[in-house]
Amino acid sequence: MQLEALLNYPRALPAMPRAVSELLGEMNQEDPSPRRIGELISRDPALTTRVLRLANSAFFRVSRKIGSADEAVALLGLTHVRSLVMAAALGSGFKNVPGIDLKQFWRYSLRVADISRSLAGVLRQNEGNAFTAGLIHGIGILIMHIAMPDEMLPLDMRAPPLDLQRAAAEKAQLGYCYAEVGAGMIEKWQFPTDMVSALANQIEPFEGEAYDPLAGLLHLASWRARAEELQLDSSGLASTFPDMVGLTLGLDLDSVLGKDPAEWSFSNALGAFVG
Repeated sequence: MQLEALLNYPRALPAMPRAVSELLGEMNQEDPSPRRIGELISRDPALTTRVLRLANSAFFRVSRKIGSADEAVALLGLTHVRSLVMAAALGSGFKNVPGIDLKQFWRYSLRVADISRSLAGVLRQNEGNAFTAGLIHGIGILIMHIAMPDEMLPLDMRAPPLDLQRAAAEKAQLGYCYAEVGAGMIEKWQFPTDMVSALANQIEPFEGEAYDPLAGLLHLASWRARAEELQLDSSGLASTFPDMVGLTLGLDLDSVLGKDPAEWSFSNALGAFVG
């Protein structure tokens, strides 16, 4: 299937719930209104429940119980609310994907999100945007398996979905990979252009005329998370480390591996909302 046909495949991506669409529309405004966002969340009981559960989780160490969407938005901040909204939408939308272990996929995606946020702090990038980009960076994998299950089966046997060579295998067979698919789909969902660019360029963030620091961050984060899923040892990590991406960002192997995993605890709070 050609990329354009895939992006227009009617069942490839679940329809965005109206509440989520309106929330993203407001959050994409130049000056989003926290009051309006709280109001939109309050209209959806399931979304309200998720937001309040997160606001009262151990991660935020609140001194009192948060009882309303307005209070939760004030506590979480808009970047975390965006991540929560997307997690809720994606987790409820993809219930059964042929050839994909969704529990593993969301565990991996949350790990990429956590690592992305941690690296963004080191690189002085926007941590909330990095977390959201990490969370959704692999959505193209799901879309491809929904739209083209027969084509994905032999590809999965050669290079499983979370293999380090997966993107290269997809490009060799199809001429494109999950990065372009994911970017095309979130563009349809009216995500900010910098997020679309980051997903599109995550495989080769600094090739040719491209220079996309957020894409580079995603590249490193997904490498680290995939290496963990593959249980690579220290020599495996050293031999597969994307040196040129790390060098361009000013990070070496020790910098990427040296972060305290305790800093990446947000997924423990968010995990209940996806999958």
